[in-house]
Amino acid sequence: MSEPVLKVENINVYYGSIHAIKGISFEVYEGEIVTLIGANGAGKSTTLNTISGLLHPSTGSVSFLGESMAKVPPHKIVERGLAQVPEGRRVFAQMTVQENLEMGAFTQNDDISGDMEKVYSLFPRLKERMNQTAGTLSGGEQQMLAMGRALMSRPKLLMLDEPSMGLAPILVEQIFEIIADLHRTGATILLVEQNAQMALSIASRGYVMETGKITTAGTGQELLASEEVRKAYLGG
Repeated sequence: MSEPVLKVENINVYYGSIHAIKGISFEVYEGEIVTLIGANGAGKSTTLNTISGLLHPSTGSVSFLGESMAKVPPHKIVERGLAQVPEGRRVFAQMTVQENLEMGAFTQNDDISGDMEKVYSLFPRLKERMNQTAGTLSGGEQQMLAMGRALMSRPKLLMLDEPSMGLAPILVEQIFEIIADLHRTGATILLVEQNAQMALSIASRGYVMETGKITTAGTGQELLASEEVRKAYLGG
């Protein structure tokens, strides 16, 4: 098997005296959708924030494209090709849709018009609202914008933190269709999601997190079929 795009090895993360992540290890290979599922507070977002350099593990290592990410500042991690779509979207509310997308391309030194076209073809709604300020968009449109902005950095790994949070069911389906489309075009995705059913249905592989530990791992289909996972996360 080729080298993983992302390798997380035995990381421990503390918030003060709280042991938030307890020795977790996993990897993501090129072209996969890997999902981390678990209840609120399981440590999923903390894991993503550690990978993207916003938090630092007290032990263990994170390597991306074969290189250690220790002591690499977050903006340099983005330059290396790792983009995170944060929980809660965090678009620049006073800027237009187009300006938000341009901000996403801050690591690119060449012509970005092709990237812009690609994002607009993926999210036609954003093209219609390109001159509207992001703060006036609906929740679903803001989620699309946050994803589009991340894609502007041409990521080799796209990390999505709770993309369906707070969205109406019909929009949740739309967002997951877009994630599946991205995957079909070859994108490598690490997805953190409370909607376990939707996440596992499109995932190549999944990991179940409970109180900072990985308790179960398998293919998306294996986890969907697991009695334990069904009881705990799928309401079955």
